[in-house]
Amino acid sequence: MANTPYPESYYAASANAVPPRPALQGEVETDVCVIGAGYTGLSSALFLLENGFKVTVLEAAKVGFGASGRNGGQIVNSYSRDIDVIERSVGPKQAQLLGQMAFEGGRIIRERVAKYNIQCDLKDGGVFAAITAKQMGHLESQKRLWERFGHTQLELMDQRRIREVVNCDQYVGGMLDMSGGHIHPLNLALGEAAAVESLGGTIYEQSPAVRIERGANPVVHTPEGKVRAKFIIVAGNAYLGNLVPELAAKSMPCGTQVITTEPLGEELANNLLPQDYCVEDCNYLLDYYRLTSDKRLIFGGGVVYGARDPANIEAIIRPKMLKAFPQLKDVKIDYAWTGNFLLTLSRLPQVGRIGDNIYYSQGCSGHGVTYTHLAGKVLAEALRGQAERFDAFADLPHYPFPGGQLLRTPFAALGAWYYGLRDKFGY
Repeated sequence: MANTPYPESYYAASANAVPPRPALQGEVETDVCVIGAGYTGLSSALFLLENGFKVTVLEAAKVGFGASGRNGGQIVNSYSRDIDVIERSVGPKQAQLLGQMAFEGGRIIRERVAKYNIQCDLKDGGVFAAITAKQMGHLESQKRLWERFGHTQLELMDQRRIREVVNCDQYVGGMLDMSGGHIHPLNLALGEAAAVESLGGTIYEQSPAVRIERGANPVVHTPEGKVRAKFIIVAGNAYLGNLVPELAAKSMPCGTQVITTEPLGEELANNLLPQDYCVEDCNYLLDYYRLTSDKRLIFGGGVVYGARDPANIEAIIRPKMLKAFPQLKDVKIDYAWTGNFLLTLSRLPQVGRIGDNIYYSQGCSGHGVTYTHLAGKVLAEALRGQAERFDAFADLPHYPFPGGQLLRTPFAALGAWYYGLRDKFGY
């Protein structure tokens, strides 16, 4: 059987030690079979186990292999489309329920870290940095919007104030969210996996789901085994492939690129980000960055539609980093990697049920660290018969990409080019 290791990244190189997990061989029975050991799958498994379900998790590679172990590590609240956009689409009642959940994912992460003593370098504080006056106006509106839903840990920052927390001269202001923050994302996933196992859950690695046998008692087949279950949760996101064709039609894998510098030392690191907050700018094609526990700068940005791996990641991202921090011009890049996230046309997550017993959540559209933890709770509630919050997501409208799978990549790239021009010229 093929053994798929982690891609080379700073996170894989600095991951906490974990025991090897076996591949599935033979047949097992369970209450719930979770496909995918990323945040969505692990969060679902934890909530289900805490409520008495027997849970088996199948992972095609290793825990956190996909976006959960490769992302920028930023705890960012709400969704990729904010609550006001949702409200215009679905009306105030459904938007109210979704708005109440928009800040829950970050709280779940902190609860998990505390309850299960997960060592993942959790730090508080996230900055949204405005490059233009128009973006600053948007942040002012966003603060009012979020406060409508009870989220009050927010501070608007003028140009002088943002320079106190980000030593970069391209920002006119920003907003600090103290309920935001950052983590070592792979170590968070590994800690959650250990928590799953501590509650009696089983995780099989190197065990891709190759076929789902649907019916009253569905069966998930792997190359060397199968899982008989009462329920299935599909949590593969951008790494699901065509296992569930009706899900693949309404989503598109996209790649994002990340680099990590050599250790900068305390003085230089503290000069860049004196309060050790994470930062993302307000562009449509945004850049994001933060410090690691050993004082490296992680810097990410850019989108490759269709999830192709670029030939030279450093050549794409390093100029963005130097635009923000020209003082790093002589700093060496130690790691560069790409990872896929799943984009939907609406940029809102897709949640639903196929038949009576196959549940899914996918399509975080680049905003998944907090949402996936919420999704696990919502999916677990639905399996327990409490479907109100599940239905609020399931009722969001979703559409296939224009032109089907053949044309979805060029259409999305064209849209990104348009918005990239708007960013460039300040519209």
